[in-house]
Amino acid sequence: MAKTVALISALCFLAAAVAAVHGHQKEHFNVEGDVYCDPCRVQFETVLAQRLIGATVRLECRDLIKKAVTYSVEGVTGFNGHYSLPVVGDHQNEICEVAVVKSPRPDCIEPMGDFAKSRISCTTNDGTHAAVRFANPIGFMTGAAVPQCTPVLFDLGVLVN
Repeated sequence: MAKTVALISALCFLAAAVAAVHGHQKEHFNVEGDVYCDPCRVQFETVLAQRLIGATVRLECRDLIKKAVTYSVEGVTGFNGHYSLPVVGDHQNEICEVAVVKSPRPDCIEPMGDFAKSRISCTTNDGTHAAVRFANPIGFMTGAAVPQCTPVLFDLGVLVN
């Protein structure tokens, strides 16, 4: 009987220890997205947009009240202009955004205004249970629109006769 009580006590202690360790683990997310060059200066992807390989991006999380940066990580786009940034910790009470930092192309260096950043949620308290979070595409624009943009924008209905 004493052995049974000791065994049950040991199992309860082990279960409590595992629960305590698991409850204190930091959350881990990956934020993924794409960076492109907009040769039409319309700030959305067209058939002429080109993904940027080697573009630098930065993810920053800021405290909602103090506005201080609480987490920051930089990365570079790889094949097809895609990036994947690791995020450690739960950032529920923070604003997290991915922003373009540097373009690899000297002819496409102007950040796309409101579309130079993408806000993402880095918490498990938002109903999303996936470890991968997808950011909206972000990018740079060329200094002037290329002539090939006119027929593309007519086809999209952005320009009319």
